[in-house]
Amino acid sequence: MKQIKAFVHHIRSAAVVDALSDAGFSNITLLDVKGTLKPLSESEQAYSAEVRLAIISEVRVSLVCDDADVDLATDTIRQAGRIGSNTSGWVYVSPIEEALPIGGHDGGPK
Repeated sequence: MKQIKAFVHHIRSAAVVDALSDAGFSNITLLDVKGTLKPLSESEQAYSAEVRLAIISEVRVSLVCDDADVDLATDTIRQAGRIGSNTSGWVYVSPIEEALPIGGHDGGPK
C-alpha cells in the first residue's frame, strides 16, 4: 500500500477530489496549508514575517491506496490539479507498512 500526498492550489482542490471520487477513490483527506507554490495572482499571496517568504494557501490532498492503483491516483491528481503550463503543485508517494481499521474492517482503502 502507498500513501499519496499532493499539494495543490486551493482553487483546484474540489476538482481533484471530484476526479478522485469519480475514479473510485474514497477516504480522501484535505488539509489547508500555507506553502510556497508560485501564486496565480498577486492577490493570492501574502508575506509571512515568520518564514520571511511570500506564501499562498494550498491544500494537501492525502489518500492511501493499493500499489496497483498508484498510477491511476497520481495521474488523476496531476490532471485535475493542473493550472496552465506552469508547475501547479507536487505529488508524493510513500510506502505504508501497515493500515489498521478503527472498529470494524471494511476491506481496506481505495
